[in-house]
Amino acid sequence: MLDKKVEDLKILFTQEQIEKRIEELAEKINNDFGTKEDLTLICVLKGSSIFFCDLSKHLKMPVQMEFIRVSSYGNSQTSSGHVQAMDLTLPNLEHKNVLIVEDIIDTGCTMKFLLDILCRTHKPKNLKVVTLLNKKIARKTDIEPDYYGFDIDDKFVAGYGLDYEGYMRNLPYIGYFE
Repeated sequence: MLDKKVEDLKILFTQEQIEKRIEELAEKINNDFGTKEDLTLICVLKGSSIFFCDLSKHLKMPVQMEFIRVSSYGNSQTSSGHVQAMDLTLPNLEHKNVLIVEDIIDTGCTMKFLLDILCRTHKPKNLKVVTLLNKKIARKTDIEPDYYGFDIDDKFVAGYGLDYEGYMRNLPYIGYFE
């Protein structure tokens, strides 16, 4: 049984705020990549799945969708700093435009791990990162996303794909626990 409930969440970003920001991010991505060349989106499961799907609906170029699984949280509310690669199976990305779609970048350890692996083993033409939430205050690396939805303070957040002990991903908004 969960020790925290949905009722305990304080709303940080509403569904409407998230939808508006995703449209703005897609417009920037469309402008940067153009509409002619293919773009491979890599969804970092499970947290970014909802953001990934909603963002992809607004992209105007031909899009391929790929999925990977990594973890640095487990069931904890803070990153362990150790990245566990659970499934990094990807097609050949050499000389392709690639956009990693993440739910939140806090310490930056997971993204640093992913960027290092993708650059070293796949050699994409362009490799950029979009994250819905950017928690700069927790950063332990020099990683910065190319695009981000919202800056957040050092709060534990849930909803809109982000979970609390595997639950609350389905909420249409993002909340935090005090």
